[in-house]
Amino acid sequence: MDMEIKFECSDVDWQTVSDTLKLVGMAFYEPDLHKKAFENSQVTVFIYHKNRMIGFGRAISDGAYQAAVYDVAVIPEFQKMGLGKTIMENIMSRLPSCNMILYATPGKEVFYEKLDFRKMKTGMARFNNPEKMKEKGFTE
Repeated sequence: MDMEIKFECSDVDWQTVSDTLKLVGMAFYEPDLHKKAFENSQVTVFIYHKNRMIGFGRAISDGAYQAAVYDVAVIPEFQKMGLGKTIMENIMSRLPSCNMILYATPGKEVFYEKLDFRKMKTGMARFNNPEKMKEKGFTE
C-alpha cells in the first residue's frame, strides 16, 4: 500500500482525529483538545494514504525512562493491514530507552501482546468518569 508517515503536527485535520477516535469506539474530544494533546506529546505519528489520514498515535514521555502511549487508531477500512503495528513501531523506535505503558481498548490486548506489552498487576487509574470506565471494562 502506498502510504506516507509524518511525525509532525502541522497540517493535521484535527476534526478527522476526533471523528476517527469516535468511529473506533475510543475516547474523543473536541478537535482543539486533540490538537493540544498531540502538540504536547513527545512523539506523534500520522499515516496518510493518498493524502487522507488513515491512522495515528502519540506518546508522552520524560525522554529518559518512562513513556505512555495514547490515541493509537486506524480507520476501520484500513485495519488488519499492519498499520497499527507500524504506528507502534515508530513510537517505540523514537523512545528506545523508555518503559512504556498504555491503555488497551478491552479486546485489543492481544494486538499489544504481539508487540511485547504485558498486562500489569499493579496498574491503577483515577478517571474523571469512573462509572463509565468501569462500564467499558477498563477498571474493576
